[in-house]
Amino acid sequence: MTEDQYTIEHAQVSDLEDIVRIYNSTIAGRMVTADLEPVTVESKLNWFMEHNEHQRPLWIMKSEGKVMAWLSFQSFYGRAAYDATAEISIYVSEDCRGAGIGGIFLEKAIGECPRLGITSLVGFVFGHNAPSLKLLRRFGFEDWGFLPGVAVLDGVQRDLVIIGRKIDNAGL
Repeated sequence: MTEDQYTIEHAQVSDLEDIVRIYNSTIAGRMVTADLEPVTVESKLNWFMEHNEHQRPLWIMKSEGKVMAWLSFQSFYGRAAYDATAEISIYVSEDCRGAGIGGIFLEKAIGECPRLGITSLVGFVFGHNAPSLKLLRRFGFEDWGFLPGVAVLDGVQRDLVIIGRKIDNAGL
């Protein structure tokens, strides 16, 4: 995918329906999220409002006016000493998976960390989600923690991998 085929912009409330649609499309696969049932736009409104362009962006990727994917920076652990650490999440529309969108988003996210005051990125990924783990490791993320069997999906215990990356030159 080339830069002339997409735009990345800060999400607007009008994009929330597409964000939720993409998120809900991952639930049935039991590989990306621990939610077991679809969520509603209304249930995600407070989460949406926690994001802002200056500290914790929520970006969407569009092509020909259609939202294809989104990336969020989420505050980690909710206490001031962790302000320079953010959890990163990427969700891609079913018909766009495998097109390199995750890599495009990660490159932009890592590049924007100094502006956002972020010195560490973390991800929480199911151990059986090999594609996401492979992508993150390709961008320099390392295993920082392992929680065996902490999620139960359809009666199967699943591991959670905490994967992280230090960001150089964040200006702090």
